[in-house]
Amino acid sequence: MAGQLKEVRNRIKSVQSTQQITKAMKMVSAAKLRRAQDAIIQMRPYALKLQEMLSNIVSNSDGGANLKLAEERPVEKVLLIVITSDRGLAGAYNSNIVKLAKETIAQKYSSQYAKGNVTIWNLGKKGYESLTRGGYKTDDTYKDIFLSLSFHNVQAAAQAAVKAFEANQFDAVEIVYSQFKNAASMNFTAEQFLPIPKVAKKEGAKKADFIFEPAKDVLIAELMPKILNTQLYKAVLDANASEHGARMTAMDKATDNAGEILKQLKVSYNRARQAAITTELTEIVSGAAALNG
Repeated sequence: MAGQLKEVRNRIKSVQSTQQITKAMKMVSAAKLRRAQDAIIQMRPYALKLQEMLSNIVSNSDGGANLKLAEERPVEKVLLIVITSDRGLAGAYNSNIVKLAKETIAQKYSSQYAKGNVTIWNLGKKGYESLTRGGYKTDDTYKDIFLSLSFHNVQAAAQAAVKAFEANQFDAVEIVYSQFKNAASMNFTAEQFLPIPKVAKKEGAKKADFIFEPAKDVLIAELMPKILNTQLYKAVLDANASEHGARMTAMDKATDNAGEILKQLKVSYNRARQAAITTELTEIVSGAAALNG
């Protein structure tokens, strides 16, 4: 009985220590989430407007401008940029992104994958580790990007993807990431990066009339790379905020679960202690009765 009581006491101490750790991790994630949330909220309207403007220019172009980055060609080689985190303990965040990447390959690029023509660039260690174990063709050049998250580092990855597309190393580039909504909600999505997607024309809609200053070729050549850099940076900021939100939610639930386990263990401990006391009292009474007898 004493051994059972000691075991329960040790389990209670262990759960209490775990609960303190999960509380601390929740507070750290909440602080990081606030900064990451402010960054993506400030960035998103600017990035979306630039992306919309570029898509409109591409859609309404008469073909006179040099739009190589919007050129649609038969898809033989594919690049997926998969954005995950460097650390775990974020619930199903990383596994959901990896799952979406696999589903995207299976549904859209199964024939290219069978030929070995699907390459994955991982931004974040967790995605790289999982997809490499799964036998996918991965590249670790940018997997440590979250160790020093900055526009300059993300720009390097975006420019490398643009150059590879221009050199016909890839015919399509997609970004797989999570769009941040709030701490408890995010939208996992696969977004076309290259070729630049065109806006679907509505029936009866008028063609947008742009006035270009300087010349269209000069302006588009200058704007396209910058807007694509911004688009990838927005996706990385979305993923960063989603990671901290997922981790904060996971640690909050873990703390609550630890509290429930503590309640059950304390009830078990009290029952075992009462049983031990009852046994001792019974032994004392029995011993006294034997002496009197």
